[in-house]
Amino acid sequence: MPTLFDPLRLGELDLPNRIIMAPMTRSRAQADGCAPEIVADYYRQRASAGLILSEAIYISPMAKGYVRTPGLATAEHVVAWSRVTRAVHDAGGRIFAQLYHTGRVALPDWLPGGAQPVSASALKLNGQNKTDDGPKDFATPRALETSEIPGVAGEYAQAARNAIAAGFDGVEIHAASGYLIQQFLDASINRRSDAYGGSVQNRARFLFEVAEAVTGAIGVARTGMKLSPRIKFNDVAEPDAEDVYPYVTKNLSGKLAYLHAAKQGGYEIHPVARANFTGVYFAGAGFNLQSAQEAVTTGVADAIVFGKPYLANPDLARRYRENLPLADADPKTIYWGGAQGYTDYPAAS
Repeated sequence: MPTLFDPLRLGELDLPNRIIMAPMTRSRAQADGCAPEIVADYYRQRASAGLILSEAIYISPMAKGYVRTPGLATAEHVVAWSRVTRAVHDAGGRIFAQLYHTGRVALPDWLPGGAQPVSASALKLNGQNKTDDGPKDFATPRALETSEIPGVAGEYAQAARNAIAAGFDGVEIHAASGYLIQQFLDASINRRSDAYGGSVQNRARFLFEVAEAVTGAIGVARTGMKLSPRIKFNDVAEPDAEDVYPYVTKNLSGKLAYLHAAKQGGYEIHPVARANFTGVYFAGAGFNLQSAQEAVTTGVADAIVFGKPYLANPDLARRYRENLPLADADPKTIYWGGAQGYTDYPAAS
């Protein structure tokens, strides 16, 4: 039986362990979406993970959803991320870029020309988004025209090409957290009457088109995807998740290098994904060392994704292997600032 510390073959990569660093927004990017030098330090420090999944990276200027988040939409973005991937590889690590389009989460403030955000349907997200000028109400999005949707899938493909050009080992398609792909999946958000709305098959069409576009651009071996059914975030409800996710996971089988699913709501995704998806499976959210070890040895998942422990423990894989104590992160510095609470957490002595 495998253990958390055994190697794992992923596409064309050999992971030295099954401890995966989760994608986590840290809001250290420049205003133009470029990752500064400090981001290279941050990921280099965590290179002992079996695989690093980067923070979510927007695929196009219309996809940006939060202040100080990075992109992979311009030549400058590629150059900036090249410094990061080089640092990780020089430290012996492996890193995938998580790609996303935030859809209705975006504010006109940082979209080209103050454009209206887009979504599956013209339904406004409740609440407010954080900006440097204080919280602002979300804007009512416009529904993407049917003719526009293939172009958005193409933007994912181009961002994936940019990721490979920047030196990433692959990409993870972010189909979770209430962002654009999940906005299409969720029947409480998607009110369309065309080929992308109504039935489960229609609402999943965009997800499959994105997956096909990305794998067509960079190959199956370098493409993963994240799902988070009924996540309690961004007004996700998914009233028919019991129909959606068996269908999605079964139809993704054999078409990705891995599937990453996080149980962040009431829906029990792990047994569904494991039963339907043939391939490497990453399980995420809520695991500690003991539950992670048990999940790997019993076959619940092939690897476990850890988020919060990586904030203050850059050498988490070693700490788990040697049963060393874990440090606690300062919640005040997760999303703001420079080195403080970002690169100043030391490795265990």
